[in-house]
Amino acid sequence: MNKTELIAAVAEKAGLTKKDAERVVSATFETITASMEKGDKVSISGFGIFEVKAREARVGRNPRTKEEIQIPATRLPAFKASKTLKDTIAK
Repeated sequence: MNKTELIAAVAEKAGLTKKDAERVVSATFETITASMEKGDKVSISGFGIFEVKAREARVGRNPRTKEEIQIPATRLPAFKASKTLKDTIAK
């Protein structure tokens, strides 16, 4: 399912127009992104937790030349599914 299909499904389930559903879906994603950008966790009960994880700087190796390279520290988005979501999908 892509974003367009998600918007259509939300519009149908919620009885909204596609335009209104698009605004709701976009606002939801923007809010989650903004919260994560600040380093906050976004916890949605029954669904999961969106959070930012830090990856330390490390030394890597170029597989072609075998030369060592420095890989800088970075922050990555992560999602941890709730038990409810895991159980629903496992059925």
